[in-house]
Amino acid sequence: MILSAILSGSAFASAPLESKGLRLLEEIQEAISHLAEHVTPTVVGVSSIRQISQPGKIPRQGSFKVPGAGSGVVIHEDGYIVTNNHVISNAVEAEIHFSDQSTLVAEIVAQDPDTDLALLKVETDRKLESATFGDSSMVKVGQWVLAVGNPFGLDRTVTLGVVSGIGRENMNLSRYENFIQTDASINPGNSGGPLFNLRGEVIGINTAIINFAQGIGFAIPSNMVSRIIEQLKAGGKVVRGWLGVGIQPLTPHLAEKFGVPDGKGVLVNEVFPGDPADQAGVISGDIITQIGNERLESPNQLSRVVAGFSPGETVMVHVIRDGTSLQLPVLLGVKEEHPIVASLPPTAAEVDLGIDVSPITEELVQQFSLDQTTGILVVRVVQGGVANAEGLRKGDIIQEVNRTQVPTMREFREILEAVQPGETILLRILRESKAFFVVLKP
Repeated sequence: MILSAILSGSAFASAPLESKGLRLLEEIQEAISHLAEHVTPTVVGVSSIRQISQPGKIPRQGSFKVPGAGSGVVIHEDGYIVTNNHVISNAVEAEIHFSDQSTLVAEIVAQDPDTDLALLKVETDRKLESATFGDSSMVKVGQWVLAVGNPFGLDRTVTLGVVSGIGRENMNLSRYENFIQTDASINPGNSGGPLFNLRGEVIGINTAIINFAQGIGFAIPSNMVSRIIEQLKAGGKVVRGWLGVGIQPLTPHLAEKFGVPDGKGVLVNEVFPGDPADQAGVISGDIITQIGNERLESPNQLSRVVAGFSPGETVMVHVIRDGTSLQLPVLLGVKEEHPIVASLPPTAAEVDLGIDVSPITEELVQQFSLDQTTGILVVRVVQGGVANAEGLRKGDIIQEVNRTQVPTMREFREILEAVQPGETILLRILRESKAFFVVLKP
């Protein structure tokens, strides 16, 4: 009886086909296939056309095409296309390959290297199929996503995965980082292509992979893309807000020294004279905990948040100063080109203190090529001492000890003599015109 059922397939063949689980999987499979079919026509291949002729000649003469350079997505039916800046860097034009096998040459409208985005435009008499942007602030870890692009020249390759992480930064891929991480397979050639949610909305532009890892790709969030593209389309460049401060991470030792119990925020180590923060009353040693409605935990986040505002906007900057919370309205200026994140010493190691210092003399100014003459000069750092472990160097200038300025050796000695056993020492250091704070634990 049982053998007969097995041979006929009635027990083991027909039952699974009728199961609710299988029907559900088939429905999911059908939905994903329909999604891929719907979004694929909006994705294009991008080949940069680079100039090898003399400047001033017609771009198509004396030029060469870089095949399979990357991908892009059509964002408007009249021919606007988004891709990565690195896909078309050093190009004069871009050749665009559409899903119907047609090819058009695109003008490079504008580029933003700081976010690795570029806006292209093709001229066409027909309406192009275009993608819709979703709200990347609603993206959740674990949700399904679809990456579409042209890896290794394989047109409109579709890969399915999940969002593995959000808010990824410190990847050294661009100046303003807030990446969506995904395990949807991304390979060379996917750069500039879209990352879709299950509604067929673009939630990111795929931009990078980690070469030595599998299943780790990064996408620029759609909300950032929308803001950048809007400015590139309107004015040909991105104009960013400017606060005018030097900043560094708030380490546990620094948080303790500055009286920040939860350790959250960004430490201001320098305020540029005459810039917006200075005019609003921000001072060196303030801990910026929030700008507008966004709480801050890293220098990169602060830089990105400020850059998201336009010059002329007034933002509320929340700071902790000497244990007291303050709110300072700051009228933002125009983003300057000098960096706002100071170079930092390495992580601390708890060993004995060891430095030799000297007043700044004219001879030492010449010897160390100093721009600043106020403070105490570090003339020797003992190998293996706590100052050495904290990254102090010969030629550094100590401007403050425990939040008190030390213009002379007498002030410097008096403050150190008052330090109790086991107490940490907070130094404000100036190095090559960049300031930073460091905690020494003798």
